[in-house]
Amino acid sequence: MAKLPAPLPQLIDIYGPHPQRTPPHGWQDESRNPAEKLVKTHCCFCGQQCGIQLKVRDNQVIGFEPWEEFPFNQGKLCPKGVKRYLQSNHPDRLLDPLMRTDGGFRKTNWNEALDFTANRLREIQARYGKDSVAVFGGASLITEKAYLLGKFARVALGTRHIDYNGRLCMVSAGTGYKLAFNVDRSPIPWSDIAAANVVFVIGANIGECAPITTDYIWRARDHGAKLIVADPRMTPITRNADLYLPLRPGTDLVLLMSMLHVILREGLEDRGFIDAHTTGFGAVAESVKPYDPRTAADRTGVPPEAIEKAARLFATSERTVALHARGIEHQSKGVENVLALINLALATGNIGREGAGVAMITGQGNGQGGREHGQKCDQLPGARSINDPAARAHVAKVWGIQPDEIPQAGYSAQEIMNAIHAGEIKALLSTCFNPLVSLPQAEFTREALSKLEFFGVIDFFMSETAEHADVVLPGSLQEEEEGVTANVEGRVIHIQKAVDPPGNARGDSEIICDLARRLGKEKYFPYRTTREIFDELREASRGGISDYYGITYERIDREYGVAWPCPSADHPGTPRLFEGGVSMFPDGKCRFNVTEWRESGDPVSTDFPVYLTTGRVVSQYLSGTQTRRIGGLVDIYPEPRLELHPRLAAQHGIADKDWVTITSRRDEITLRAMVVKTIRPDTVFIPYHWANEQSANKLTHRTLDPRSKIPEFKVSACRIRKAEGAPR
Repeated sequence: MAKLPAPLPQLIDIYGPHPQRTPPHGWQDESRNPAEKLVKTHCCFCGQQCGIQLKVRDNQVIGFEPWEEFPFNQGKLCPKGVKRYLQSNHPDRLLDPLMRTDGGFRKTNWNEALDFTANRLREIQARYGKDSVAVFGGASLITEKAYLLGKFARVALGTRHIDYNGRLCMVSAGTGYKLAFNVDRSPIPWSDIAAANVVFVIGANIGECAPITTDYIWRARDHGAKLIVADPRMTPITRNADLYLPLRPGTDLVLLMSMLHVILREGLEDRGFIDAHTTGFGAVAESVKPYDPRTAADRTGVPPEAIEKAARLFATSERTVALHARGIEHQSKGVENVLALINLALATGNIGREGAGVAMITGQGNGQGGREHGQKCDQLPGARSINDPAARAHVAKVWGIQPDEIPQAGYSAQEIMNAIHAGEIKALLSTCFNPLVSLPQAEFTREALSKLEFFGVIDFFMSETAEHADVVLPGSLQEEEEGVTANVEGRVIHIQKAVDPPGNARGDSEIICDLARRLGKEKYFPYRTTREIFDELREASRGGISDYYGITYERIDREYGVAWPCPSADHPGTPRLFEGGVSMFPDGKCRFNVTEWRESGDPVSTDFPVYLTTGRVVSQYLSGTQTRRIGGLVDIYPEPRLELHPRLAAQHGIADKDWVTITSRRDEITLRAMVVKTIRPDTVFIPYHWANEQSANKLTHRTLDPRSKIPEFKVSACRIRKAEGAPR
């Protein structure tokens, strides 16, 4: 049984100096060079995937230089990008396989660790069935690893249960875009933002979560573009907005439907575009009739005059770009929110031309590429539906198996954890995912992990989740394996290998292939390098929506990235989708979709009268496994704070820096107050990067969007009180 081990410091103390290992199984080392060099690669953090040059000496990353030629960021980096190199030689790096003992963990060798892992997985499946084992992946993995992990789950294990932490990020956006356009990708290059006359930002804290994107907005502002921001908080970018819409958490859908109501009422829609390039307009027009601005104001808290002004600016601009992120997607109606925003763009003809469009801001490092090629529970390589017989036949042929050997769609990430808690799933293998911090209702997740009969983890730091594992396999950082990612624009970029993993750590791809061999599936996993995996991925994606067939590492280097779909070597790639209003549906038409308002799964009440919303801060990333270890980042924001308005603070006798207890229907935590005027008086905000008694996700709930299966992180109900002092 998986139990909590001894404290982490006991683990770190066991490491001494380790000579560089010789990779087994013929895995080729293609980059070792003791001379100092600059390696052109990309930041390992958010979906912008900014270009950076890592400075390497003696197989260690010792610094960085700007990569000014890379077109997306032109050398600019945020605080995380500047400090990211410091994790490579961090003293917390896992250097040896670890196995649980009664007293904590002990070091072991790879043969013992992998044999034990393979045997336990085999035993559990023999006793309970193939689907008693689940696999978790990560959206920060290079695309080759994501592809490999999907193949491993379905071919080596034969389980249908594989999903990834991108389920907590982009899936509502992807679901909405597929319903409207038949493709899951931001349809514009970021240069279109700079060419817009109006930029509408909703549910996206761009200044902290996607800092380099602010540069594109400032370029638009330089030529007179208007900026509209809708958010419960006045995030940093709002300081320069022409119009701010301070809506209540969870009411984005009402706002967007009301904006469309105004556009149609005043005849501002683009009838020519609608008639030529869309279907479903009539039903959507009828559905927004009840959402007049005054009715919407009562629900959203946004004045009706502001709703009308936003609608007119959006519709009368020659070129409008709408940007959205987790603020509208982390809701139990996240797909509807995305569809309502797309409806606005379609109604005004803001699709498929320079400076006009709607775009999702990808959150995780490879949030785009990580979901396209098979680690998502309902998807096969090439963004193919796992339920499509033709897709199954194509991928099965590439894999050398029969189509009926590919399992059907399995559970999403939260559903996997629910099934573990219920005793349906008995074993879990997880790579670069920290669900104890990332999933909602953290105590539920902790209980679930304690019920596993086997839990294996591949990671490069000991995360809070890994502390519950039976086996911890030390894996690789981004710069320790060659591969590709896809950035926020759908630009496929090259991750150059800079160094080897330290000590006895291995590349994640090598670990997965070695484990497949021990499960008797070696003929399906013959790879010696990640390039070989990429070549197979290209073939597996060929003819799919996310077609990489015409992309090679060398071409990426020549062209500073290639935007998919790119079906052949002579194809230019597709930086802008839907040129001329043509979608990726067989008829070429874009789809309007009716959206329907419903309440949050955790509504405010007399007992829990305050809205709780969560999000990021600029110096931290996701569950904080990496960034909480980097001193220069911790100093910027050393602990989570409860952000609240002075009026709400005064009601409870709370002053800035006082300790405050926040209680939801599930749990409570105590944090210091940060009293600010930049948040609604009925709302509090907590960043979610911290663990244990500082974890915001102890408070959040497990309500899922019924289509995307994304948890409703952004809308919870809570109450607050001044605490006696610091938590014990």
